[in-house]
Amino acid sequence: MKKIIALLLVVSLLSCEEIVNEPNISNETITLLAPANDTTLEKGKTISFNWVYLGDSLNYHLQVATPTFAQASQIKLDTVVNVNQFSIDSLSANSYEWRVKGVNFAYETEYTINGFVVE
Repeated sequence: MKKIIALLLVVSLLSCEEIVNEPNISNETITLLAPANDTTLEKGKTISFNWVYLGDSLNYHLQVATPTFAQASQIKLDTVVNVNQFSIDSLSANSYEWRVKGVNFAYETEYTINGFVVE
């Protein structure tokens, strides 16, 4: 029984070490590319969200709200992806904000936010 407990202790310590060695991305900033801030997009068209790849981020948390996150009446999209782009078929005519943050096993960046309008 003591050997099993010792083995579990070693395994848990090794797992903690991996988290400690995870790159700290909390001071990094995601750069949003498209849609650019204050862009007007055409209703009924596919909307592609793109941002600059962050090397130490394993995933990206992408959200879209209308009209803003501060006064969100609806979250239109809330997803996690492992690439630096995502497309949706279309959005209805309205004002929107979109935001992205990078995430790894131990850290995350702050959200970066842009606004756009669909007409």
